[in-house]
Amino acid sequence: MKEILIATNNKGKLEEIKEILNDYNLLSLKDIGCKFNVDEDGKTFEENAIRKAKEISGITNMPCIADDSGLCIDVLNGWPGVHTARFLGENATDEDRNNFILEKMKNEKNRNAKVVCAIAYFYDDKEIVVTGEIQGKISKTARGENGFGFDSIFELERGKTLAELTSKEKNKVSSRKIALEKLKEKLEK
Repeated sequence: MKEILIATNNKGKLEEIKEILNDYNLLSLKDIGCKFNVDEDGKTFEENAIRKAKEISGITNMPCIADDSGLCIDVLNGWPGVHTARFLGENATDEDRNNFILEKMKNEKNRNAKVVCAIAYFYDDKEIVVTGEIQGKISKTARGENGFGFDSIFELERGKTLAELTSKEKNKVSSRKIALEKLKEKLEK
């Protein structure tokens, strides 16, 4: 079974990836004792994902998968976008960021948004970059206990937030799943 390093220490993200790429032996940065952080200063999700995959693959000499994802709100011209995890600073919590977004959106009628996930694979000069996205809207309040990041404020068409879904339900519809399915297809070729 081929080993691939997943450039994350995020437990939730790692579980999602393992569930979808179950034909591979997936290792986290923690599993191999790698504490290297990559600056995510690209202008796009794709730039950030490939930069992380290349840099960490170069350091570890292993095939590497990295991703970058975020929330893009229509009425705010795609904000927070690539800054989703950092727009309030490194010490802000998911709850802090979600409350800020809810406050910013409280008087908006157009609540349409999308979640974008770019995933990059890099090893030995082989580069694959894919994206997935799902459409939804910003809920009026945070709801749900499952998930992480902005899951509790991103509402799907059927009325539930991502955090109100079980892990199994979320993994069937998430932008990360869409991107991972594309990646899996390309890796198998």
